[in-house]
Amino acid sequence: MAAALALLHVPKASAAECASLKDIGIPHTRITFAGVVASGAFAPPAYAPGITASQPVDYSHLPSFCRVAGSSHPTADSDIRFEVWMPTSGWSGKFVGVGNGAWAGSITYASMIEPLLKGYATAATDSGHQGSSLDAGFAAGHPEKLIDFGYRGPHEMTVAAKSIIQAFYGRPVDRSLFASCSTGGRQALMEASRYPDDYDGISAMAPANPTVGLMVGSLWTSSATSKDAASRISPATFAFVHQAVLADCDADDGVSDGIIAAPDHCRFDLASLRCGRTGNGTDRCLTKPQVAALRAIYQGPRNPRTGASIFPGFEPGSEGLLSIQASGTGPIAPVLSYFRDLVFHDPQWDFRSFDYDRDVTRALAAHGRVVDVSPTGLDEYFAAGRKLLMSHGWSDPLVPPMTSVHFYTAVNARLEAKQAANVRLFMIPGMGHCGGGDGPYVFDAIATIDQWVATGNAPRRIVVSNPPNASDRTRPVCPYPQEAAHVGSGSTDEAKNFRCEAPRH
Repeated sequence: MAAALALLHVPKASAAECASLKDIGIPHTRITFAGVVASGAFAPPAYAPGITASQPVDYSHLPSFCRVAGSSHPTADSDIRFEVWMPTSGWSGKFVGVGNGAWAGSITYASMIEPLLKGYATAATDSGHQGSSLDAGFAAGHPEKLIDFGYRGPHEMTVAAKSIIQAFYGRPVDRSLFASCSTGGRQALMEASRYPDDYDGISAMAPANPTVGLMVGSLWTSSATSKDAASRISPATFAFVHQAVLADCDADDGVSDGIIAAPDHCRFDLASLRCGRTGNGTDRCLTKPQVAALRAIYQGPRNPRTGASIFPGFEPGSEGLLSIQASGTGPIAPVLSYFRDLVFHDPQWDFRSFDYDRDVTRALAAHGRVVDVSPTGLDEYFAAGRKLLMSHGWSDPLVPPMTSVHFYTAVNARLEAKQAANVRLFMIPGMGHCGGGDGPYVFDAIATIDQWVATGNAPRRIVVSNPPNASDRTRPVCPYPQEAAHVGSGSTDEAKNFRCEAPRH
């Protein structure tokens, strides 16, 4: 009730008040634009890397907002561009920061839509450089730019955004939240680690962390099907394997529903798909090298000298999406660029030459402290009672799901019982990377973390649904390590017919 009354006293901001923000004084920051955008009138700047005709975004339903663009220059080699969008009426009194994908390089306008529509002020950044998100070359010879990408960019964005919002509305924000996925999920964890006062609540989905380990793991995955022609696996063969795994492991969670909800229960034997046993069609069976390649992908990279695991592999159920990076043509662009441009500084670098002992140490020594978030670094964030909502799809084909499990487990192990109530992990069955996959995955991460911060009550379960234009289906997702169990009656397409229980193994 108090929050609703407070909204009644938020004045409708004028165009003149918005334009005056051009002269706001923020340390090492220059405002390049400040003006009101009429309802439905926003169009991204002509130079907006990553926004292409193949990825159309509809901005026509946006309300009127005050748009402020600027750039921060904390070092001589820094140019951290950001934008802040603020509703001209109906502001909730709250602020949501959003992150980037891959190597960043542009302001993620599409991610600002949801917060603005919900009445939040919102901000995004290019994390310190302009260019393709698939290219890590921006940081070659520019250590400060790598730091801007690693952690300084989102923080500078946040500091500037809070100052701008306060100047526009005449009062500070009531609550600050950060919500993002992938690289944005890593940025979320980094904010909690390095700048614990920036946000009251953080939603980190499928965080691409630790980044160096992820680069090594992705290289291993792509190399498994690219080291020679015999190991290559076509998308059709991946799809065939996925259907076989699904048929064998679907019911391991007690429900046959086309979703592998408990991949750690799955004990599918890839040898059962060997050619000669299942047929001779190239997409309907696996050769011995293909079996070896898939086993390597499930296993994840290992040190050839010690046998120790370097990074988790992928889970059963991810096969239908794995061709994204295990195409048989070599590393995907962001990974190739990282090793070629930042680790080896060699435009002719051959991925087959990588040493999973010596070269891993080299990469960690060069970049680990800048781009990786340790689970030991969040103590101050939790000590202040701030909340962290983690989520990850079990069928993610780009960031292995167990990275989030390992991170959460390590964080939880260090916290006292009272502080442990401030972090939750939700593993979403069947979901791919930040969405997609076999199962329902849509939920409101911003509203979930906002309500948690507001009430202090951690979510006991999250209900996910299918996206629009798909069949109606809802499922509960339980706080890890709990699992959703069907009550024994009622449709398996309705969340109300499931309850959260301790794992059965």
